[in-house]
Amino acid sequence: MVVSQVERIRGSLWGLAVGDALGAVTEGLTPQQISARFGRVEDFQQEGQAGTDDTEFTLFYAELLQRYGITITAADVARHWLEDIYNDAEVYRGAGFSEALALQNLKRGQRPPASGQHAHSWSDGLAMCAAVFGCVRPGEPAEAAALARECGQVSHAGEGLYGGMAVAAAVAAALNGADWRQAADTALAAVPAESWTAHCMTTGVNTGIEQGNSPDLIPELYRKLVLEFYPWGDLAPEAVGLAFGILAAHQADFRESVLTAVNLGRDTDTIAAICGAVSGALHGIQVIPGKWLDHIGAVTGRCIQTVAGQTPEQGAENVLAVLHKGRTGA
Repeated sequence: MVVSQVERIRGSLWGLAVGDALGAVTEGLTPQQISARFGRVEDFQQEGQAGTDDTEFTLFYAELLQRYGITITAADVARHWLEDIYNDAEVYRGAGFSEALALQNLKRGQRPPASGQHAHSWSDGLAMCAAVFGCVRPGEPAEAAALARECGQVSHAGEGLYGGMAVAAAVAAALNGADWRQAADTALAAVPAESWTAHCMTTGVNTGIEQGNSPDLIPELYRKLVLEFYPWGDLAPEAVGLAFGILAAHQADFRESVLTAVNLGRDTDTIAAICGAVSGALHGIQVIPGKWLDHIGAVTGRCIQTVAGQTPEQGAENVLAVLHKGRTGA
């Protein structure tokens, strides 16, 4: 079956939102805690679940890309962080440490890349929403990674940037008809070979291939990649490595990949969002169960008030507007 690029773009953005919402209830737990509390999570646990910060930042960047196009700069993004995200609160509580610290730096007058150079610059806060940069550069993974880096330096540096670059490159490759292994290889090629992110991705993919859909998949991925001594699960190399390991194990099957991510623990909403975004780009929106699509409501604007009321479909429309503008020169 031929899958159109439009279906792949919609699949990536809706897949991200579905993974984000499904994983929100298990975020921060261990596999054992998830099992004790829920059994194996196979579906939504609450009514009316919408995407969290992962989805809201994706929609935020889709809107900025529609406004500025692919020539958007870090300065453009920084201005909108201050105008659209900062709400005069002394402490920003909408997302993670990386976003709060970046806003603090911006409020103090620091501008990118300095704004993204802080104690939590390695978080997965860029990787969680980087699929949108791949969506506007289909078939151009290097350019997608560069765009993620340009926009992401407002809030991240080093390994935090590499995680986002890897996801953006994988989605860009998937939108052009790559298979799961080609997408993973493209993602790996987008980051420095000696980086922690590259090491975790290689370990994850190799472990996923070795284990497949076996009962040892989650324990082995957890054992090899999770830094249990670190209390927060938002490490970009860890989250991206786990996501690509899951995708490798299931050959990017949408349902199995997302559910494994949800049941694995740590930063489950982001790991599942990455799995959903890449799998959706590989296979199109038709692989996402209809009842899951129906379950996703509009985002609330808890993190970014300007996107309140939007759904992933609005994000897809903004991406398609960027692509149309690029083709027509309008």
